[in-house]
Amino acid sequence: MRIGNLELAGTPLFLAPMEDVTYKSFRWMCKKFGADVMYTEFVSSEALVRDVEKTKQKMVLFDFDRPVAIQIYGHNIDSMVRAAQVAEEAGPDFIDINFGCPVKKIIRHGAGAALLKNLPEMQKIATEIVKAVRVPVTAKTRLGWSENDKPVLEAAFRLQDAGIQALAIHGRTRDQLYAGTADWTLIGEVKNHPQIHIPIIGNGDINSGEKAFELLKKTGVDGLMIGRGAIGRPWLFKEIKHYLETGKNLPLPKVSEVVDVLREQININLEWKDNERSGILMMRRHFAKYFPGLPNFRELKIRLLRAETNAEVNEILDKIVELYGNYELDFTNASLK
Repeated sequence: MRIGNLELAGTPLFLAPMEDVTYKSFRWMCKKFGADVMYTEFVSSEALVRDVEKTKQKMVLFDFDRPVAIQIYGHNIDSMVRAAQVAEEAGPDFIDINFGCPVKKIIRHGAGAALLKNLPEMQKIATEIVKAVRVPVTAKTRLGWSENDKPVLEAAFRLQDAGIQALAIHGRTRDQLYAGTADWTLIGEVKNHPQIHIPIIGNGDINSGEKAFELLKKTGVDGLMIGRGAIGRPWLFKEIKHYLETGKNLPLPKVSEVVDVLREQININLEWKDNERSGILMMRRHFAKYFPGLPNFRELKIRLLRAETNAEVNEILDKIVELYGNYELDFTNASLK
């Protein structure tokens, strides 16, 4: 598939943009295990316009990231255009517009998935951003607002007309948030509509190579986007690629192997952040996902989530290896919530 001048071979795997998740160390791990395209955490257009340093730091890119996109969100056209120009200065391969975030703090201001209720405004925002920057512009959205309001096909037409060069679709409505099961039927209808010419990227519930294969076969999408399924499991990209190439699953990882991956991610975080405590606290969302299904693990999990120093974390990880080192972890049946 092609995004502007960017040519992506085969069925590329995209790491979905996720707030407080897709920062440097996690992007590094996902890239190491085969993710083809990176996204930063999504960034607020209003914060970029106000020159908020914390937000600007989310756009710092690294050589290993390539190809990489910066995703922006907002509702004010002038702010979105200016934010896209600021993001372009950071040097991404393309800029992505968030038209799908379902959380209240985003939609109450008319941004993210709220724009699925105002498709002309969505199209206008996309059109103005495309005109304002030189890099390709893509977008990410959902099926619609609710079970009875799924205008994703019209949204795709409008975004294509606006000059969007690829569209990622999450197979849920805004009302679903992340509950229930992603519906790929409409994603397939968009992809296979004769008037849709831009690449379509499918997103939602991809947590195994078998699921990736099933959804590709069902829809024929140009690429797959993996989000929550990779949290605490960055090697999911490797598992998916192996299955798509061979039709076979890789062996389940042992706890000792998983701990080695986790330690690497922590060390990258600590090298990146000046403050040790900050580097550890940022890992908590990942800690919560790394060891699904272990028996009698609650106490160690709580200790891991409360740890504030690298020494504490390493002590706990040593104990986990001592108790569970040879256990095999089945992430496929772990909850994505």
